[in-house]
Amino acid sequence: MNITRDTAVTLNFRITDLKGKPLDSGTTAYLHGGYEGLFPKAEELLEGKGVGENMTIDLQPADAFGDRDEALVRTISKAEFPPGVKVGGQLQGPGPDGQPRVFHVVKIKGPEVILDANHPLAGQAIRFAATVKEVRPATAEEIAHQHVHGAHGHQH
Repeated sequence: MNITRDTAVTLNFRITDLKGKPLDSGTTAYLHGGYEGLFPKAEELLEGKGVGENMTIDLQPADAFGDRDEALVRTISKAEFPPGVKVGGQLQGPGPDGQPRVFHVVKIKGPEVILDANHPLAGQAIRFAATVKEVRPATAEEIAHQHVHGAHGHQH
């Protein structure tokens, strides 16, 4: 079976910077067909591919994890900071638009804690390489929910 709209696709992937420095890798599953489960330009290249086939694409920040938004960086007083959370930890709080955001603790500097809700790879051009591991027809429920269920997908 080849990748077409409304197929559940499992990929082994690797993300590097444009010089080849590893940034992330693993296995992911997404619903093919514009459901925002994968970078749109990578999804275009995967159209029609089958199990075992590969693709590689260089993506600019706007086509990958987005540009950095300095409005998503916050400095809070260490007194407001929950005990036990360290650099690298995460907190949830309202973003500039009032919507909930996940903030990464990036620095603890004296009486201040610096939080950042940008994706850690925001602002970076990346190379996305993937190998198709599995392709199957999506279930009606997956199409209705607009994401893959089960292994490497979303669980309910």
